[in-house]
Amino acid sequence: MTARGRPSSVEAIFVAARALLDEGAPISLESVADRTGLTKPGLMYHFPTKQALMDGLVDHVARSAEQQLSQRLDIPIEQASARQRLRAYVQWAVEGPHQRSDLVMFGDPRLVDQMTRRWTEHFSRWVQVPTDMPPAERARLNAARLVADGAWLAQASATFALSDAEQPDVLAVALDLIGTDDS
Repeated sequence: MTARGRPSSVEAIFVAARALLDEGAPISLESVADRTGLTKPGLMYHFPTKQALMDGLVDHVARSAEQQLSQRLDIPIEQASARQRLRAYVQWAVEGPHQRSDLVMFGDPRLVDQMTRRWTEHFSRWVQVPTDMPPAERARLNAARLVADGAWLAQASATFALSDAEQPDVLAVALDLIGTDDS
C-alpha cells in the first residue's frame, strides 16, 4: 500500500517514525501521529493501518539505502556485474553511517515476515550472487556479503560495532574477497 497526500506530510511521518525507532520507542499510529503533530485520523489519511505505515517505512529506509548504494557505482545497477554491486554494498555496509531505524524490518514482531520480504525485494539485486559462478567464487562473494551484513548490523544496533580505525582494514579484507571483475 502506498501513502496518499502531500509528500511533505509523508516525509514528516517517516522522519518521526525513524526517530521513534532510533530512540527504541514502539511504533504505533498514535505514537507517530503524536510525534508529527498530526491527529491519528490525519495520519491514517496517509497510512490507514499500522501495516501500511510499516510497509511504507521499510520502503522508505530501503530506498534511502539504495540511493546511497547507487552513488557508489559508476554505472547504472542494471549494467553492473555481481562484483561491482557487491563492492558497493560492502562499502556502504562497512563505512556507514547506520542507525537503529535501519533495522526497521524487525520493528514489529507481528509484521517481521512481511517486512523482511519487502527488505529482501529491495536488496536482492545488490547482493544476489549468480548461481552459474564456480563454487569457490560464489563462496568468496557470499563471505564478503556476510562480512558486510555483520558490519551493518553491528553499527545499526550499536552492538560490537567496528571502530573508525578498524573499518578500513575490515573493508579491505571484504573487498579482497570480492576480487576484481577480471579475476
